[in-house]
Amino acid sequence: MESYNQDRRNNRKNYLLVALGILAALNLLLLYFYYQERQINKTQQTTLSDKTQEMLVTKTRLDSISIQLDAKISEIQSLGGRVDSLLKVKEQLEIDKRNLRNVAAFDVKRYEAKIKKYLALLGEKDKEIEQLKEENSILTSQNQTLTQENTNLKNERQALTDTVSRYSEQNRELTEKVTLASALKAENLVVNAINRRGKESDGGEYRAKRIDKVKITFRLATNPLAQQNEKEIYLRILDPSGSVIADMATGSGQFIYSGQEMIYTARQTITYDSLGQQVTFIYGRGNIPFKEGTHQIELYSEGFKIGQGDFTVK
Repeated sequence: MESYNQDRRNNRKNYLLVALGILAALNLLLLYFYYQERQINKTQQTTLSDKTQEMLVTKTRLDSISIQLDAKISEIQSLGGRVDSLLKVKEQLEIDKRNLRNVAAFDVKRYEAKIKKYLALLGEKDKEIEQLKEENSILTSQNQTLTQENTNLKNERQALTDTVSRYSEQNRELTEKVTLASALKAENLVVNAINRRGKESDGGEYRAKRIDKVKITFRLATNPLAQQNEKEIYLRILDPSGSVIADMATGSGQFIYSGQEMIYTARQTITYDSLGQQVTFIYGRGNIPFKEGTHQIELYSEGFKIGQGDFTVK
């Protein structure tokens, strides 16, 4: 009898050890799956961040190519060359730039191939420009020879040149004035604060703990000289130290102003209708609070600074 009881105790002990072993194995398996899921999420986040940076760099490179392409078109036209093919390339370049909006669908290799073709084309146009300059130089030399043979023609040509130069300068000044006059203008800029519950406050001065987001609203003044088409508006928010508030992972980037690259906080594409339309930006910093002090607001579009304002954080 005592031997039977001893066997039963040994069997229960063995069952308990087996159960504990199974529980330990299950815990190890759960820990393995948890670690694997964390690694997958970390990898996905890193990939998304890398693609966002690559897309911003690509956008900057395309903007630079666009500026160079405009310069080539202008120079070839001034030298009497044809620019039909370049204008088509310009249209395709603008399409490629507009398509840079979906990070998930962004293919850096495909855009690298496009950029390589654009750069090759710019190199070809440099050679064409040199050839046009050489041809123009020959024509100029021949014209000078004929001018020297006839003093009267020379005087007439000089007078004509002076007239053309004067009209060219007047035309340049007029073009600059028209370009400046066609610039957008942001009026009635108002900055309101939105708290975590979505409640909106106005006044221009807000407590830091009550600001989750800022809402910037302004009206685009009526301008009959401005083209009614899609326009990019860039928003810059500068903190009290003068630094631009920006996060490349949430839509910030770079644009060209007065020949220099500038960082913007947020960007918005609008269809301008010249009817005094209202535009609104809503921007939040997530878990990062706004610093105490006066923040400056700057608005840019089509190479012009179109408006500014400020708000204060207490």
